[in-house]
Amino acid sequence: MTDALPPFYASVPVQDDFAALSDTENYTSLPEDWWVGTSDIVGSTQAAAAGKYKTVNMVGAAVISAQINAHGGAAFPYIFGGDGAGFAVPPEWKDRAAQALSAVQVWAAEEFEMSLRIGMVRISEVRAAGHDVRIARFGAAAGVDYAMFAGGGLAWAEARMKDGANGLPPAPAGTQPDLTGLSCRWSHMPSRYGAILSVVIMPARTAEDPAFAKLANQVVTLASGLDRSGHPGDTSGPGVDWPPAGAQLEAHAQHGQGSLGAARRKALFESFVAWLLIKTGLKIGGFDARRYRRVVGQNADFRKFEDGLKMTVDCDPETEANLRALLDEAAAKGVVRYGIHAQSEAMMTCIVPSIMTDDHVHFVDGASGGYTVAAQAIKG
Repeated sequence: MTDALPPFYASVPVQDDFAALSDTENYTSLPEDWWVGTSDIVGSTQAAAAGKYKTVNMVGAAVISAQINAHGGAAFPYIFGGDGAGFAVPPEWKDRAAQALSAVQVWAAEEFEMSLRIGMVRISEVRAAGHDVRIARFGAAAGVDYAMFAGGGLAWAEARMKDGANGLPPAPAGTQPDLTGLSCRWSHMPSRYGAILSVVIMPARTAEDPAFAKLANQVVTLASGLDRSGHPGDTSGPGVDWPPAGAQLEAHAQHGQGSLGAARRKALFESFVAWLLIKTGLKIGGFDARRYRRVVGQNADFRKFEDGLKMTVDCDPETEANLRALLDEAAAKGVVRYGIHAQSEAMMTCIVPSIMTDDHVHFVDGASGGYTVAAQAIKG
């Protein structure tokens, strides 16, 4: 990615303390003329039940990948939600953001027969409805940060989109989004301590409820007692197997106007070279595959604030019991609505514009339904 940031986003300070992001005072409101984009896969719960959750994650990550490429790699606030994604852009980016969003919608339907809802709404309209979109930047590791969202506006925009509002014109059939850098090569990360928990916690009353902020801080503090705060991967990075389970999905993302078979062969060859370098420790042209693998783990978004708190953590039984008790008590008091989905593995979907720099981002979710199934418990 380039270092170019919209002036407003560049002015937002980077926070190194994740727990501090439970306090909405550490967020900055987006300008009135910015736009928020939202997306969501129709039937994602059924797709997860049918074993297609890796595909669901790939489509959700594709929304972000297309936006990154549409804006030339310039940084902007976005967030991955498992079966969709949200983002915010300045007004001068609005048209190309809408075109990229519509292109992913067509691609998802044609490549995977998945229906992707999409929408965009101006921040002024969000505020007129009584909500706000505020962002913070979390420094996950040296050289990389990503956005957190608060204020309730992103959740409101997503709900409006699901009701059929704020839609965008469809792109022509055959439109291909630019998904350069989107990959799915790492193997799943099995739990080492008990279970991989995908946790979705939302405020039951208002986005500004101080009781929710307190509860979120308590949850983050509890999770900080886990190894690496619950990070599903170990310090060496995610697992590597060959052939990678996601090679076919990557081929769907990268074939463009070329053949699917050729794109799959390319993904298999590149992943084999990477696998060999990681296994042997050899370096090619200054590329250290083992170091790259470690950086991948460091840059993973296994926890985030998105008008609530989401985490995918490797959790031991005692901490899981304490977490459930804490959330049950908060739910009984009317402070939160929450869902937890336990599974044996986590998985990762990646956006890597260049393997020679450290600013690549990696989206973590549970491998068997993850955030989608956890959120379903909230919906009823």
